[in-house]
Amino acid sequence: MAETNLFNDDAPQGKSYDASSIQVLEDMEHVRLRPGMYIGGTDDRALHHMVAEIIDNSMDEAVAGHANWIEVELHENFHITVRDNGRGIPVDAHPKDPSKSALEIIFCTLNAGGKFSGENYETSGGLHGVGSSVVNALSDHVRVEVARNRELFAMEFSRGVVQGPLQNLGAIANRRGTTVTFHPDPEIFGETARFKPKRLYDMAKSKAYLFSGVEIRWKCAASCLKSGDETPLKDTFKFPNGLADYLTERLEGSSTYAQTPFAGKVSFAEKFGNGEIGNVEWAINWTPVRDSFMQSYCNTVPTPEGGTHESGFWSAVLKAIKAYGELVGNKKASAITRDDVMGGGCALVSVFIQEPKFVGQTKDRLATVEAQKWVENSVRDHFDNWLASNNKSAGAILDYMVLKAEERLKRKQEKETARKSATKKLRLPGKLTDCSQSVREGTELFIVEGDSAGGSAKMARDRKTQALLPLRGKILNVLGAASNKISTNNEINDLCQALGVGMGTKFNIDDLRYDKIIIMTDADVDGAHIASLLMTFFFTQMRPLIDNGHLYMACPPLFRLTQGAKRVYCMDDIEKDRLLEKGIGGRGKIDISRFKGLGEMDAKDLKETTMNKETRQLIRISIDEDELGETDELVDRLMGKKPELRFEYIQQNARFVEELDV
Repeated sequence: MAETNLFNDDAPQGKSYDASSIQVLEDMEHVRLRPGMYIGGTDDRALHHMVAEIIDNSMDEAVAGHANWIEVELHENFHITVRDNGRGIPVDAHPKDPSKSALEIIFCTLNAGGKFSGENYETSGGLHGVGSSVVNALSDHVRVEVARNRELFAMEFSRGVVQGPLQNLGAIANRRGTTVTFHPDPEIFGETARFKPKRLYDMAKSKAYLFSGVEIRWKCAASCLKSGDETPLKDTFKFPNGLADYLTERLEGSSTYAQTPFAGKVSFAEKFGNGEIGNVEWAINWTPVRDSFMQSYCNTVPTPEGGTHESGFWSAVLKAIKAYGELVGNKKASAITRDDVMGGGCALVSVFIQEPKFVGQTKDRLATVEAQKWVENSVRDHFDNWLASNNKSAGAILDYMVLKAEERLKRKQEKETARKSATKKLRLPGKLTDCSQSVREGTELFIVEGDSAGGSAKMARDRKTQALLPLRGKILNVLGAASNKISTNNEINDLCQALGVGMGTKFNIDDLRYDKIIIMTDADVDGAHIASLLMTFFFTQMRPLIDNGHLYMACPPLFRLTQGAKRVYCMDDIEKDRLLEKGIGGRGKIDISRFKGLGEMDAKDLKETTMNKETRQLIRISIDEDELGETDELVDRLMGKKPELRFEYIQQNARFVEELDV
């Protein structure tokens, strides 16, 4: 396909976008030392997240109306290039530091960008302003080319350091926009880390679905493909119907309850009429032949852990379904819950909003409170109208929901009976401390390390919904252990009885007695070992428990700072040092307590930091389906019977260790 890289002087005219648009908030620190704080780690997910950060910058230009195509190219040497035909990054001197260009500031200063004020981008996926600089810091080579005002400029970097002054490569008449080429640093990601073509291909394709006005071009060197990888070497994506096209492709060949998906797009300004800038787009259908799924996005950034936009969407769908049931006189519709609506539902939701608030830099969960109301009110009206206009599809969906509700209520009654009898059979005095609630929804089992931690946890827990199971020492490493040894292990038997399920082929997710299984161990070597043994057990013996989102890790703090009546908690040394520097707002000397184990935390500390649902932090244990083979291999390598494989892994990765707790 011939490229039309024409310089476009007729791009939408708004407020000027030059060096003064770039705000510098603070210097970039600790990126190379602690990449997990910025991209979530150094694994494959984090590696590919760097590409997403650069693509998101180009997508912001497209969404703002300044670019209509983006190209993603994977080269033979596994360098990757992202180019667009947007306005181009400003290259003039920055007002606050005239000795540096705005381009250098953006790529070498953490929290520098043109998106903080909202004047240059109404909505953006790169709000935090760390994407370009973090990618630069974690790459051994970066080259940026900017075609702007009919001139071509270039600058190169390595590991966050400028490799030379900004170059003016002369006049150029048939090109505009920004081109970023980079290669992840092997010192950070390992010598064998490589981009996966299929993962990048799917990422590029999903971005095109999310914004129907952009064309995304894909190129890949043939040498990058492994044997059996059928990823196309070239492709072009443009989807005029956006998410509706995406859902149709995902459900191709599957029977569905609605003849056509319920899909639409609403502008918040049009809906609310109060100047709210942004929109929501959605597509949903229900099918009996495949697992349900929900994919949500904010400003083209995936939010795999959901957030307020997902909550608003499901609330709208639930209310509309129940209202339709009432309208047609189906009294059983009143029993339908959100779980019934989500079961079998295949949904895509994308919002564009100003200044979104996310949980963490990797933006896995949207936290903007207003988004729930905006999405719910926008979708609800349209779904009401859609149901009224599509009686055949609406009737099929309603019947399916009622059937799901009836099955759920039947299972609930059976579980209540089974739970009561199971509790009587368990008889684990001093071990299982059960909760009082008789139904699974909302209940939690904390697997704690030892009786001392269990004692504090008993006083800190919510007796209605939180249960405790203390472990005595380290459980058996089940990987490679004989089946009779596993079945006769006391700790494993206690765990299975407490959960109400069997192992391996005998595992039934419907028998699970708790909604969340939370591993709560000390933040030391022994605690990490126990946690890894438990995760190995769940991965090999109760895999559906992980796949269905029931397994979590607690995140207790390492430090407590006390100043007078004021007390705050710190997850690590960096947070502690930052708070010591700026103060915590109390009076007198700051007292520092380091928790060497959960048993050293009193009930108040443990409740506030680790068990209270309103104030705690949890990490959900999940497995990327695209990386399942590698996950199997890694678990076998680290936890299997061959010590030489563990030794090899330690040799390869020891240089990445930042702190050693011995």
